[in-house]
Amino acid sequence: MSIDIKAGIIAGVILTLVFFLISVITGIQTVISGKQIRFFKLRRDQMMRGWRLIILGLFWVLLGVGVYFYGEPVAYRYITPSPTLPRTLTPSITPSASITPTITNTPSITLTPAESYTPTSTLTPHMPVAVEARFEGKRTPPAEAAFSPLIFSNIGLDEDYNAIGPGIQFTNPVGHLYARFSYAKMEDDIQWSALWYQGGVLVHFESLPWNGGSGGIGYTDWDPAPEMWLPGVYEIQIFLGTDYILSGIFTVVGDPPTPTISPTPLITITPSPSITPSPAPSDTPAGS
Repeated sequence: MSIDIKAGIIAGVILTLVFFLISVITGIQTVISGKQIRFFKLRRDQMMRGWRLIILGLFWVLLGVGVYFYGEPVAYRYITPSPTLPRTLTPSITPSASITPTITNTPSITLTPAESYTPTSTLTPHMPVAVEARFEGKRTPPAEAAFSPLIFSNIGLDEDYNAIGPGIQFTNPVGHLYARFSYAKMEDDIQWSALWYQGGVLVHFESLPWNGGSGGIGYTDWDPAPEMWLPGVYEIQIFLGTDYILSGIFTVVGDPPTPTISPTPLITITPSPSITPSPAPSDTPAGS
């Protein structure tokens, strides 16, 4: 069973609380029992032993407070998250036989499903000017900030923010898609951005000042109208400020559902009243 840093910090605080209760209760009992000893030296030694246990309990309290407030930031300074991914998300760029022109119609080459949907990136990561114009963050991104690879899911995230049913290929209708990651050595108020591309076109983005603390788990998500999930290769690029950090690639297959259009009531056109011209007066010869 694996345990993350936050859960370890909480467990440490609970242990210090248990040690505090044991030390204080034992110390009080020792002091009370020492008062009942008749001999002065033995009584003094017993009571001193009890007071030392009570002071040790106060030490456990101070240690627990320190672990609660400072344990997680200190841990993330020395531990970089490296989650074990359920599958390799790094797209292969090794040319395969299926993309090599050939005049021999060999089924073993054209019917290799393992290579049919291998996504490849053709984008050069850069921050669009229109997105950069929205920046609000005030701080410079730290050079030691670390992010894990993106894990994709269109089912959702569990209570620990782990992706449910992760994958790199999704069939329409896709629905709400999440890209989950872990991070460390971050600082609040750094502008971070997630750019979603489809076929080289920016279809969605998030950009806002960071407020997730120094380390933990985060995600970027998109829940568009069903017909907007066009089939093809999608790439998500993560930036801190204008610095490119990492990207992840997934594919969507199948035609998106046809948008439902509610019928528009017909407009009744009232014909304009016809105008009947009156007969022109006949010309009467003068003097007749």
